[in-house]
Amino acid sequence: MLVARVEADRVRSLTGVAFDPDPGLTVIVGPNGAGKTNLVESIYFGLTSRSFRTSDRRDLIPFGSSYARCRVTVTGGGTDHVFMASASRSEGHRFTMDGAPIDRAEAVVHRPMVTVFSPDRLELVKGPPAGRRAHIDSFVAARWPSRSGVRSAFGRILAQRNALVARIAAGQAGRDQLATWNRQFADAGAALALSRADAVEELGERWSSVAAELGLQGPTRLEYRPGSSTDPEEISAGLDERIENDLRLGRTSWGPHHDEIRLEMDGRQLRRFGSQGQQRLGLLSLLFAERASLLEAGGSPPLMLLDDVMSELDERRRERLVELLMDGGQSIVTAAEGELIPDREGIARVSITELTAAGKEAA
Repeated sequence: MLVARVEADRVRSLTGVAFDPDPGLTVIVGPNGAGKTNLVESIYFGLTSRSFRTSDRRDLIPFGSSYARCRVTVTGGGTDHVFMASASRSEGHRFTMDGAPIDRAEAVVHRPMVTVFSPDRLELVKGPPAGRRAHIDSFVAARWPSRSGVRSAFGRILAQRNALVARIAAGQAGRDQLATWNRQFADAGAALALSRADAVEELGERWSSVAAELGLQGPTRLEYRPGSSTDPEEISAGLDERIENDLRLGRTSWGPHHDEIRLEMDGRQLRRFGSQGQQRLGLLSLLFAERASLLEAGGSPPLMLLDDVMSELDERRRERLVELLMDGGQSIVTAAEGELIPDREGIARVSITELTAAGKEAA
């Protein structure tokens, strides 16, 4: 699946901007502040209905406007789909495919996986575990489409069990109701934990290999640390053992919602002990490891959105990065200076100032 067209209207500084990315590597060139990051954010927003820079979609709406909107046309498998995400100050947000509302879980089946590198995205490495869990789950959905609903199924059951635990703690329900939810929780939790374990096992060697190529020194390791177990019987037993603690806390204290995915260098966590440069390389290596896995499995490779990725790499690593990008799949890279991008045949170069100027004229 490929992104064939992007139309961003009133997304931060962008008005009426439209462009058709190359099926391979497209480089968006322009000075800082000209809108390159806003365009990358628009693409992500149009495909996922979220931003990788803010949790509040209203932040995308520019001053003096009442909405932000992006349409992204995806082609592949003989079928085109048009995704549209919008945010409105008065009406909230909308997410549609071909004009009909769609939820994010269903949309994953009809669009490419989207991976993002940006300074804002470093929270994936140095932030709390929840971000890494969500990221690995999105890879699972792309790598094994039949497992795409595992995360959402577990999330619904967790919410129901938490609500029941809170009612029991408040004396509004009896413990006899726990058995049914414990069994569902154990089955769904084991499926989710096993999917994460499989994903980390598949990505581990690839991550270390790419990390070494891009300059992350020392032995590296991608590790899955489960918050419970991959066995439903063990999860169920763990729930029984911890029921008093759960009632005291008012929530479920045992399960894959406490999983951690660790990126390690020299036996220490990058999130705690790595420099910002090392964290950048760790994130970039993870994205390429996922891409290599999907390509080798014959699946649809992810759309890679790489914002300001070249500025802290030396010439040799920039060359290697472009080689990796041109191995297959679609990528969109931003750069303040065109000279930062190695001169290779097949790279499409687009000026952000020309795109934004054309958009204002059309408006």
